[in-house]
Amino acid sequence: MKKAMMLTTALIATGFAASAQELNVVSWGGAYTVSQVEAYHKPFTEMTGIKVNSIDADNPATPLKAQVEAGNVSIDLADIELSDAIRLCDEGLLEEIDPAMLPAAPDGTPAADDFVPGAIQDCAVANIVWATVVAYDASKFPDNPPSTLADFFDTEKFPGKRGLLKAAKRSLEMALVADGVPGSEVYEVLGTEEGVARALAKLDTIKDSVVWWEAGAQPPQLLADGEVVMTTGYNGRIFNAMIAENKPFNIIWDGAYMDYDLWAIPKGAPHLEDAKKFLAFSTDTQRLADQAKYISYGPARKSSSALVGLYQDGKTEMAPHMPTNPDNLINPIWTDPTFWADHDVELSEKFNAWLAN
Repeated sequence: MKKAMMLTTALIATGFAASAQELNVVSWGGAYTVSQVEAYHKPFTEMTGIKVNSIDADNPATPLKAQVEAGNVSIDLADIELSDAIRLCDEGLLEEIDPAMLPAAPDGTPAADDFVPGAIQDCAVANIVWATVVAYDASKFPDNPPSTLADFFDTEKFPGKRGLLKAAKRSLEMALVADGVPGSEVYEVLGTEEGVARALAKLDTIKDSVVWWEAGAQPPQLLADGEVVMTTGYNGRIFNAMIAENKPFNIIWDGAYMDYDLWAIPKGAPHLEDAKKFLAFSTDTQRLADQAKYISYGPARKSSSALVGLYQDGKTEMAPHMPTNPDNLINPIWTDPTFWADHDVELSEKFNAWLAN
């Protein structure tokens, strides 16, 4: 088995070198893209000679869809959310992925058995498990800090502005959990007219105190600038502010919204074969573990967990900061991509109508 794997690796490396060119890879920017550049892009270029151009977007699914529909594709790979991966695949806008192209775990476990459930889709492969969480400025609440998602909506006990994602997805689910719905029952409730009304009614309670954000870099900046005292945000962005920038922020894990990000290749990608090679390389066991050195997102492969060590500062243990750490799974909301693939347009229209009133 080991000899076969070594031979396969050697053949792949030879193939890489023979087709050296460039790849355009679109992701979300900030600390997250830095983690990908360090863990994926640089070693891939060193191994293959293929230059990786990193391009930032507020939501990489948007330019991907636009390019494919226009028949003018310059993107080779994009990092997209799970619901977008399913929807775009259903629309025929993505290349299908054969799981057999993905490298096995170090012990020989096939990739299909090594990735966490739901991480391998028909047209995409996950690299991280991430969470939308509530973060707060600890200096604003020295004596009685908030500890639950319900506290985020309690502006009497915890006065101050709130940062909230300007989108139906995540905002509606977190509102329901704050209103007492268990994370495991959120989609059952949100699938009813009464459930949508309940979520919007909960959001009404803080609407006048909300500063809306749309890009991942905004929540930690809103906290740092004192524009808000609490905000929802991506756990990796908040971690970066806390550890790398020494900001006095804390994370509330109660009701965290758990999701995947996945690599997808658009139909008509200009460098299809090299894009597949990059996808396979960047989702192997070691590369996913290496990414955790730069940001606190959980690797999508089981075999990567044991290899997760210290942050790049050489002293911060990363495991306690992972959204998949058992201590952090406090009434989590696990995203339901099928629900959002079916209801995204409808709920976004209702959310935007509420927002406009």
